[in-house]
Amino acid sequence: MAVFSNQATITYNGNTANSNIAYGEILDALAVSKTPIESGYTPGETVTYVVNLTNTGTTPLTGVTLTDNLGGYDFAGTTVYPLSYNANSIKYFVNGVLQSTPTVVQGPPMSITGLSIPAKGNAVLVYQATVTSFAPSTLGSTIVNTVTATGTGINTPVTASSTVAVNSNASITVNKSISPTQVTDNQQVTYTFIIQNSGNTALEATGDTVITDTFNPILSNISAVFNSTPLGVNTDYTYDTATGLFQTLAGRITVPAATVTQNPTTGEYTVTPGVSTLVITGTI
Repeated sequence: MAVFSNQATITYNGNTANSNIAYGEILDALAVSKTPIESGYTPGETVTYVVNLTNTGTTPLTGVTLTDNLGGYDFAGTTVYPLSYNANSIKYFVNGVLQSTPTVVQGPPMSITGLSIPAKGNAVLVYQATVTSFAPSTLGSTIVNTVTATGTGINTPVTASSTVAVNSNASITVNKSISPTQVTDNQQVTYTFIIQNSGNTALEATGDTVITDTFNPILSNISAVFNSTPLGVNTDYTYDTATGLFQTLAGRITVPAATVTQNPTTGEYTVTPGVSTLVITGTI
């Protein structure tokens, strides 16, 4: 909305008099809101946005352009974008009826042109964006995303912003190796489990993390070491010598959260996984 003012002047017999200043206000006929469907984001995954454009006026709005800044922010003298529009993901509804796909310039920033909003009606845009390597992933991080509507009949650009916070999660992978790879009966072998966490949340001792493995062939005289600390049978793990079933007790396996660093030149974030190691040795 915009406030305007006006003042008149009268001149008479060489004199000048000014009127009072009259103020008025131009009300925006267009209201815009933007809402993410997902409750949070994870780098590399998708966020779905719903943009609602409501025309409260008595005249249709045509030729409207909607620009999405894809969360762009300034970094080292340039703009980097934590979101990337997913091509062909857009759906466009007018008063609830699906319309032909509008023209989209992927950007960044992304823009949608040729939109129409009927008088006393609304248009809804639904589209998706992928979270890029420029999005922070440490706990408490957010992406602030803003759309701007412009066009004939819109006196001043109308904006709407939405904020989505990073998800709190652990992302675990396990790599298992055996040494030596060629063995004979009654020979000792070592299994090494490298456990990596690419998420922003550590696996804590208070958690329910358990590693289970059934050794075939069955091992005897086993020992287990976690992060260089020996584990105790029945206090830290159980082992069934009849079936070869090995299982840690809940909470004995911990893995630190990943470390996140931002490149000081490009602004991209790099994730270095947290790592823990479980080593089990036994005789075949």
